[in-house]
Amino acid sequence: MNRAGTERPVEAPRFEDLLATLEQTIAELAGGTAPLEELVAAHQRALRILAEAQSRLDELKGRADQISRSLLDPNVSA
Repeated sequence: MNRAGTERPVEAPRFEDLLATLEQTIAELAGGTAPLEELVAAHQRALRILAEAQSRLDELKGRADQISRSLLDPNVSA
């Protein structure tokens, strides 16, 4: 909460942070030494992180495309 007593908006995780978490989770899976339940949980976590990273990447690509278009055509607002 901020000083006014209202909640702050939750920021989307940075793509790089998602990628680092995904790499860590994949390393856990690759180790293969954890019990099966933990491996299944890690796999599910990796799928969620991957989906979130893809969504974040798509969002960032859209923003970059919009900026590119505005640089090429000054009539387009960024």
